[in-house]
Amino acid sequence: MMSFQYWLGGSPENLESLLLMMANTYIYEDAVTDEIAAPVLLPDLGVWHPLAPRVFETAEEYNDWYNNEHAPLVGIDPKTAPTVGVILQKSHINTNDECHYTSLIQEIEARGARVMCVYTGTLDFSVPVDTFFRKSGVVPDSVINLTGFALVGGPASQDHDKAVETLAALNRPYICAVPLVFQSFEEWKSSELGLHPIQVALQVSLPEIDGAIEPIIYGGRDGVTGRTVPLPDRINLVADRALKWANLRMKANRDKKLAISIFSFPPDKGNVGTAAYLDVFGSIHAVGKELKRQGYNLGDFPNTAEGLMDSILNDKEARVGSPYLNVEHKMTVDEYNQMCPYSEELEENWGKAPGQLNSDGQNLLVYGKKFGNIFIGVQPSFGYEGDPMRLLFSKSASPHHGFAAYHTYLERVFGADAVLHFGTHGSLEFMPGKQVGMSGSCYPDRLINSMPNLYYYAANNPSEATIAKRRSYAATISYLTPPAENAGLYKGLKELGELVSSYKGLRENEARGPSIVNSIISSARVCNLDKDIDDLPSEEDDAKDFDLEKRDDVVGKVYRRLMEIESRLLPCGLHTVGVPPTAEESIATLVNIASIDRPEDNIKSLPRIIAESMGRNIEDIYRGNNNGVLDDVSLNQEITEAVRESVRALVGRSTNSQGRVEAVNPVASMMEAMTGAPWTNALKKAGYDKVNNDELAPLFAYLEFCLQQVVKDNELGALVDALDGKYIMPGPGGDPIRNPDVLPTGKNMHALDPQSIPTSAAVDCAKTVVDRLLERLYADNDNNYPQSVAFTLWGTDNIKTYGESLAQVMWLVGVRPVPDSLGRVNKLELIPLEELGRPRIDVVVSCSGVFRDLFINQMNLLDRAVKMAAEADEPLEQNFVRAHAQEQAEEMGISVRDAATRVFSNAAGSYSANVGLAIENGGWEGEQQLQEQFTSRKGFAFNSDKPGQMDMAQDMFKSSLAKVDCTFQNLDSSEISLTDVSHYFDSDPTKVVAGLRNDGKKPMSMIADTTTANAQVRSLSETVRLDARTKLLNPKFYEGMLNSGYEGTREITKRLRNTMGWSATAGEVDNFIYEDANDTFIADPEMQKRLMESNPNAFRDMIQTFLEANGRGYWDTSEENLDRLRELYQDVEDRIEGVV
Repeated sequence: MMSFQYWLGGSPENLESLLLMMANTYIYEDAVTDEIAAPVLLPDLGVWHPLAPRVFETAEEYNDWYNNEHAPLVGIDPKTAPTVGVILQKSHINTNDECHYTSLIQEIEARGARVMCVYTGTLDFSVPVDTFFRKSGVVPDSVINLTGFALVGGPASQDHDKAVETLAALNRPYICAVPLVFQSFEEWKSSELGLHPIQVALQVSLPEIDGAIEPIIYGGRDGVTGRTVPLPDRINLVADRALKWANLRMKANRDKKLAISIFSFPPDKGNVGTAAYLDVFGSIHAVGKELKRQGYNLGDFPNTAEGLMDSILNDKEARVGSPYLNVEHKMTVDEYNQMCPYSEELEENWGKAPGQLNSDGQNLLVYGKKFGNIFIGVQPSFGYEGDPMRLLFSKSASPHHGFAAYHTYLERVFGADAVLHFGTHGSLEFMPGKQVGMSGSCYPDRLINSMPNLYYYAANNPSEATIAKRRSYAATISYLTPPAENAGLYKGLKELGELVSSYKGLRENEARGPSIVNSIISSARVCNLDKDIDDLPSEEDDAKDFDLEKRDDVVGKVYRRLMEIESRLLPCGLHTVGVPPTAEESIATLVNIASIDRPEDNIKSLPRIIAESMGRNIEDIYRGNNNGVLDDVSLNQEITEAVRESVRALVGRSTNSQGRVEAVNPVASMMEAMTGAPWTNALKKAGYDKVNNDELAPLFAYLEFCLQQVVKDNELGALVDALDGKYIMPGPGGDPIRNPDVLPTGKNMHALDPQSIPTSAAVDCAKTVVDRLLERLYADNDNNYPQSVAFTLWGTDNIKTYGESLAQVMWLVGVRPVPDSLGRVNKLELIPLEELGRPRIDVVVSCSGVFRDLFINQMNLLDRAVKMAAEADEPLEQNFVRAHAQEQAEEMGISVRDAATRVFSNAAGSYSANVGLAIENGGWEGEQQLQEQFTSRKGFAFNSDKPGQMDMAQDMFKSSLAKVDCTFQNLDSSEISLTDVSHYFDSDPTKVVAGLRNDGKKPMSMIADTTTANAQVRSLSETVRLDARTKLLNPKFYEGMLNSGYEGTREITKRLRNTMGWSATAGEVDNFIYEDANDTFIADPEMQKRLMESNPNAFRDMIQTFLEANGRGYWDTSEENLDRLRELYQDVEDRIEGVV
């Protein structure tokens, strides 16, 4: 027992005594004549300091020693000094292996701050936090966790709810620094990926769920001694940042300086204030008003958002780019070189300062405007957007001098106490450097340096938000995307819908019925629906020759397409921070929440409940709808309307006279007990009086909870708290329809445990999509399966869907992921061909740079899955993976295993193919350039046999793409579709494959749409048409955007240019889309005027896009249209230049 006590003590002194005692006991008596010291055990819970005489078991004892004995000796004034709380591991103190702890403590104290270091012998660190921090006489101003673990449970099993409850009660910034465990210092420094993937999963991802920020590496094991040693420059950074956060608690609001960074992308084209679905200037104005109310000094802050915009843009009428923006500071080259320690290193890429960007030729220019202690600045762009040669580089270049000068100004000249990056997203976090675990030479680390970084980020984009958190140390604050509405029908589509309604009432009338069908066919062709309905009769056909079944078939297929357009959700307008949706705006979101089964909560979807009340299965109705069966299309639409009305009844009972929900009335009330719940009455009114009330009850209780979350708002409150040095409540990011826990917004977003995907539910959903994909491809390809599919994997999509697209890849190759007892996926099994029932399909997986950063372990899983399939001893006609790998092995003189390399991405620290950048800025000479960019930047291979690196493998990438029969992507959210962002076409390899195939054949291009419960697989051209009809060409969409003025006009232009992006990469945009867009925005003089007045630069870009689309052969139109465009372009140029 005594031996065990010595062992538990763990210190060198205890182990020495243990050996002496054993020598006396087991070798011979009196081997040691001196008295052997008794075991010295540390308390299991305590407060430790390297210079203290003992470990303290109460905060009062520690504070008494520290304030009265230690602080005077080191020159700290305990009355005015901030306090930093530090969480330690007992084992390091026990074994005297605390050099890294001591180093940080010394650096904090050298800056004049107090330190309180606590530990526990268990893995529940919430206990010392609660005992010593929250209940002590001196609560820390910021907290650093040095254990590298989640607060409760360590690496194996966590209790995040308990952790969040503890940290919220403490209410202080919570930094979780990381010690190197799986790498030596040398391995980490030389690694482009940075921190080891396993450590990222355990010691970065899991603490983020607790609300941790700033995963800075601060120490690691010495390769010779095995002892833990500090990294001096990282220790300094941790100390600086902890004290900057503490400073926010102690400084009066009137004295705090806040730098707000807004973005301009693409640069110089009227795009100042770019952010995903956010009214940036309106939101900054709302933030400014709130900060003024909180006592911040905003000087002569404008009274309106328009006035604010004027002051930044300087020339409101011109809305011009950087050369005409307000210059707040001119930084001389000498000043820049003196204050920016890495300026010389930028010369390799950009030459001597000041350079050509953000410069007047002599000085570096900082654009923006100061209002008292608030600076609103325009963050410079990457700098290479319009340079074809730089866009081709396989790795991203360093920031340019203007970019470095801007951030130098924020910290060294303006003296920002914090930075607020405004909206999704800027460039800082995507600058070159390691993926996770920044070193002092990584540019995101250098640029943000010690400034606390707050970041308003769209709630539906957790993946890129996570990049900002890990690479630029951002504490994110989620904001709501605009409320979604049904796209509805308009113009000819609306008239066509009315014809369908007429037919449904007269379908059996042999005189009127055929006549209406003829009109439907004619109108459908005018609306270009014949491009979506292969067997739509021609206008020469007469419906009088059709029987009733044939007429129903024609009308059913048209009706199905109309309802597909009508019911598609689209965000309307732009969100303003701090403004929750109205009651009416909440309905569409709740309808979609109500339409999804939630088996984990034992909640059936409302469409399923309604269908079952009729003795039908909702999947059968969806199937009939998808096949154009008129009765099922009609029934599906009737069920959808009933769902809308019942949800409207739920929301209506809590809506005030201003059309907003301030407080949600409880589901049950005495009146409703007598008269029936309003949603039940709405269903009865729609004809569904047999619905199961026992199944409705939990669903509507859940919807009531969701309504509360939808209308809550903490976007401004979270910012105010963060600037006061308080804890930001964490929460998941993603699709609020799939996961309402995303709401309310104003949370510090996190992703998920990367080892937990794909989940079992995701695997099941993936099988459904893969089956539908292969069924469609088999039918469209003369009953032949595709041999290879090119796949794009996105970070956000896999977070939202818990790995559905990841699982789709595995289903294609015929491999099943196997979770362990904790639900973590690290094993695979080959599905037998007999069970699979089809050949194994080869894949070429292109992972986004964000997916690479977040899910490197899943890339390992995918590579193992493909290699497993390639090495299976099976007939080649049943295993296309093996067939292609053997062929490539012979061609390239390598092993089959190496030839089965199929998982690719960018080089570490680089993102995207730059195709989007080239198209958005016009910086491309031809499609060949775009294709070369794609293969050079995305041709870095992941190999599970050599994890931890991305190797250039362009030849293997091209060889694999040359065998592709189909390109494939997923759409998982109604908020972001093909033309909303450039990412989708940036990663599309359709024309790349056509150029690489021996036969020059363009592959089929397919898109899976899982935005609703009725998952669809469409061709790319079908999806582009659907996107254009519901957004770009839809008055509901563009009028909503135009109501947002300057920023809304830019959003419309962006969708037109993104549409052209699909022409460039896939050639799948119909001519009528350009023609109809021209009629809508250019041919109408009144529309011209509105666009010109709201944002002339964006209007000029729109005109230029039309002309470019024609010039590149994507749009065939009349000379009259082209002449009008050329004349308009000159008019806009004159307006911008002030000629008129």
